[in-house]
Amino acid sequence: MASVTTERGLREATRPTWAEISLANLRHNFRSLREHVGKAVNICAVVKADAYGHGALQCALALEREGATWFGVTSLDEAIPLREAGIKGRILLMTGFWPGEERELLQLHLTPTVWSVEQVALLEKASSGQSRCGVHVKVDTGMGRLGVTLEELPRLLASLKSSPHLFLEGLSTHLASSEALDEASVDEQLKIFEDARATVQNADFKSPIIHVANSCAILSRPQSWNDMVRPGIALYGAALPLQRGGREIDDPVLPLKPVLSWKTRILSLREMPAGQALGYNGTYSTKLPSCIAVLPVGYADGLNRRLSSRGRVLLRGQYAPIVGRISMDLTLIDVTAIPGATVGDEVILIGKSGEAEITAREHAMLAGTIPYEVLCAISKRVPRRYSS
Repeated sequence: MASVTTERGLREATRPTWAEISLANLRHNFRSLREHVGKAVNICAVVKADAYGHGALQCALALEREGATWFGVTSLDEAIPLREAGIKGRILLMTGFWPGEERELLQLHLTPTVWSVEQVALLEKASSGQSRCGVHVKVDTGMGRLGVTLEELPRLLASLKSSPHLFLEGLSTHLASSEALDEASVDEQLKIFEDARATVQNADFKSPIIHVANSCAILSRPQSWNDMVRPGIALYGAALPLQRGGREIDDPVLPLKPVLSWKTRILSLREMPAGQALGYNGTYSTKLPSCIAVLPVGYADGLNRRLSSRGRVLLRGQYAPIVGRISMDLTLIDVTAIPGATVGDEVILIGKSGEAEITAREHAMLAGTIPYEVLCAISKRVPRRYSS
């Protein structure tokens, strides 16, 4: 069996199921977003969750070459490989740090997000004898997750004032419903955040970097752009789940290109009689004599089980339905209507063939989820192949 060198430098046996990552499309999307927000607004390229399943190391390196100076990750464990790979830009720990990680994050010149006086105390103690460390304060404006409340903010600012090795570099929040274009709670969150900015200003701090907007807000709410924006899924070219009146709408005109295609090959072909039950529990039976192909991909690879007998694939430029239940390692498709289908043929799970296309958004709609989850769910056992 053939082998391939992974990004970790290991040689592993390949499976005939893989994802193709276009770094050219990634760079195009970064340029498009930069043109959209203008030169005065910085971009923090969010590469958390292994760059939404696209591969954080390769994507961050390509984005840095394209001019990205900030990167957003979830935590220290996601930041370490970026530094080891040579990423020199600023890395924002978007969900803070665990006690005990503060010395390492300082050594790696990472930028922590904080929301409590306890975090400030830990950083101040670890920073003694080192150059001053900039922190970004996160404000909870209604999301109910992480962040300091307006009531607690003065106490947090006082703790920063009394910490000589720290300084307030950034102020941020996260919008709960930025994809809903007519959601009144977004305006309320922005108003609360403005109150937080006024509190910081009245406490006599120098103007920090202000950042609020995620991908959906970048496309729909220019008033939220401020000094820096944090695109995630928009970088990777997936359709955003924008809504109006509770219904999804097409994206605003922004020339983003899908970065990921997901492919496999036909493993086996069998002629089946009418009435043949297929797959676990026989949930699907052929209605006519049929040609059924077996694909070496399943839910262990990230193909959502809810696509069973609902989803479709592309073969030779034509759609072929998924039939029966998707299993851990195998999926069945009906290729009766596709002449010449043969073992080894390339099959597209997500991607384009001629004018026909299957998107992460299509998978998400059929599975009752969102494109973010579809992309992040593509498992580690699916090799990523990069093109520049």
